[in-house]
Formats: sequence, C-alpha cells, structure tokens
Amino acid sequence: MTFRLLASSPRGEGPFDGAEGEARPLRLLIGTDTYPPDANGTACSAYRLAGALVRRGHDVHVVCPSEQGSPRVERAEGVTVHRLRSVAVPERRIIVPVLLTGTLRGLLRRIAPDVVHVQDHFVVGRALIAVARRLCVPVVATTRFLPHRRRTACELVRTLAWRDLTRVFGRADHVAAPSRAAAELLADQGLTRPVEPVPHGVDLSRFRPREEPKTWARGRLGLPDRDTALFVGRLDAATRLDELLQALRQVCRRADAQVVLVGDGPRRARLESLAGALGIGGRTHFLGSVPEDDLHLAYAAADVFASPKVAGLGAAATLEAMASGLPVVAADAGARTCLVQHGRTGYLYRPGEVPAFASFLTRVLTDGELAATMGAIARTVAATHDHLRSLARIEEIYAGLAQTYGGRVQRLA
Repeated sequence: MTFRLLASSPRGEGPFDGAEGEARPLRLLIGTDTYPPDANGTACSAYRLAGALVRRGHDVHVVCPSEQGSPRVERAEGVTVHRLRSVAVPERRIIVPVLLTGTLRGLLRRIAPDVVHVQDHFVVGRALIAVARRLCVPVVATTRFLPHRRRTACELVRTLAWRDLTRVFGRADHVAAPSRAAAELLADQGLTRPVEPVPHGVDLSRFRPREEPKTWARGRLGLPDRDTALFVGRLDAATRLDELLQALRQVCRRADAQVVLVGDGPRRARLESLAGALGIGGRTHFLGSVPEDDLHLAYAAADVFASPKVAGLGAAATLEAMASGLPVVAADAGARTCLVQHGRTGYLYRPGEVPAFASFLTRVLTDGELAATMGAIARTVAATHDHLRSLARIEEIYAGLAQTYGGRVQRLA
C-alpha cells in the first residue's frame, strides 16, 4: 500500500492574489450527484465551493442530476449548472448511467475545463473521472462518503464499498479529503493516490457570535423562547435523530428545552411521529431547508449544537456552530472528533448511549456560564479553519495541475 499524506499549504493567499495576481482565471467543472435544491452535506459543499470560486474570478461549471428530471442548463449566481436527465429513486434523483459517458464527453469538449473536481465516486463522479482521463483533463477528487467502520453482518458490503471508492479515486490526480482524519482513513483503506487534508472551512464573517439576544433570532424564525438544542443536516437514517428526540425527553425533566431541526429528508415524517409519541411534539421544531442567507439565524437562536450522526467525513455544520460560538455535544465518531474537545468546546458521547447524550445536553443548557466558556473556546478553534485559507489551497492545486497538463483539453475541443 502506498500512503502519502500531504500537508496543507500554510499560506493564506492563493495563486490569484497579491503579486501573482496576473495568473489567468481557470475554467473549472465540478461534478456531483447532488446539488441544491438537494439539502445534504455534499450538495451544500459543492454549492459553496462553486460560488466561492466564481467570486475569485474563475469560470465555474457544475454537472449534476436535474431535480425535475428533464435536462437543462441554467445560470445561477455566476455558476453555469448543467442538469442532466435524471430518474427518481428512494430519497433522491439519479442520472441513469446509460449514455452518460457520451453526454459527459461532449460536455467536456464544449466546456474545455482546465480541471475537473468530482465531489463523490458515485454515478457522476466515476463517469466524469473516466471521461476526463481519456481527454487528458486533470482530476481532483473529494468525498464525504464513509462506509461504516463497525464490523457487522454486512462486512462484505463494507469491504466492497471501500474497494470501489479507492479504485475510482485511484484514477484521480489529487485527492482532497475534508479533514485529516478522513485523509488518514482513505489512505488506510488502500487509496494509492496522494491524499491531502483540505478542510472546507467556514466563513467566519457569516458565522459568528451575535450581539443580539437569542430571543431576537428565535422570533425571526418563529420559535418559542426556550433553551434550544440545534441540529443542521439531512433528516435521514444516518443522522440517528431518533436519539436526539429521546434525549430531549430526558432533558425536559430538568430544563425548559426544545430541539430545532434545520434540513429535510426522508425521515422527517417518521421523526415528527416519534416526537408526538414521546410527548415532545410541541418542543420539536422542523424548519425544513433554511435559505443560505438565513442559516446564521438558526445558530444565533441556539444554545448548543447537537449531532448524533456517526457517518460522514465532513463536519461543516459542526464547524459553523462552533464559529457561531456554540458548544457542541456530538457522537464520538466521524470528523467531529477532530473538532470537539471533550470538556472544553463541548462533549463527546459513545454513539447510541442516549442517557449520556441527554446528560451532556442538560449540563450545557442549565449552566449558562459553562456554555459561554465552551462557546468562546469553540469560536477560537473554528477561527483556525477560515474558508479563505482552504479555498486558496484548492486554487493552488487546480493551478498546479492545469500548468502540468498544459491545457491539452483546449486543443482537443
């Protein structure tokens, strides 16, 4: 096994800033199997990356499934989005692989990107990597996918899932993992390409402690003025939100508390029914997908961020909560373990142990001084993950690959 974990660049400026600002902007193609209006970590990350790159002066294209089924091209906030024909499957829409290779080949020839950046290794990602290889277009690969590491009766499925991921990403030129733990895990699973931790980072100007009282933000969102635990993310089986609702029932024995869930997904109706069955329906608030411009209000309304999720390589919402000055109570699993310092910025509990989850939430919600101290430290930790720093490193990777390949795809177009 070849294992080379690259160190991130310490520089805060990219190859398109300062004295080197005359370097030409790049034409980039981001490939993803999920994109807004989908509400999940990968869709959100791809959307934010595309927008940030446009604001840095690059020509950015995104290829993804059409959320309506029929194909179309749209221009949204400076990003050209190529939505390909899709079909509905449980929980989402996907592109049928038949004829996809030819469609992507034509798209790459028309766009002639300097670099392709895939956000996963599923339908779009694997097909785009294959086509880019044939056309000699450099490829950067990122994933948030995490086959469960616990040994179960489905161990063979887990092994095959990892083998598939490493095989597909083994054809990329550069693999950028969303955290150091993710980079180490990918390497440990046999990925032979260099793996570099490039965290997505957080916009510290948007996500920050607010001077306004929490009652202000709660009022803006139509929430009661109670101690509030917040979750932001997709409402699916992987997020294990039934544990959060069970914990809330225990918390309410000692605190006037509520849970606010931001996001949507296939488990919403089931969670609403569970909240009613537990007798906490009036203390469980489903806000659905909150617009990007209003997302900071959800963090401003909360006292603690709660995440029972155990899967996934990224922790964008956790980082946003910490940047907003919130302590975090999270399952001791996934990328959150690299951010949450037990007893300093929040608490980590063993996944599935609802009494411990409830105990830590109660401790934070009933001790304002403790919550304020942890939140202040959390903000300090989050400040080391400025998204501009991460974006500059991504630009360096793109520029380096584009220079190495010499724009060959332009001659093929």
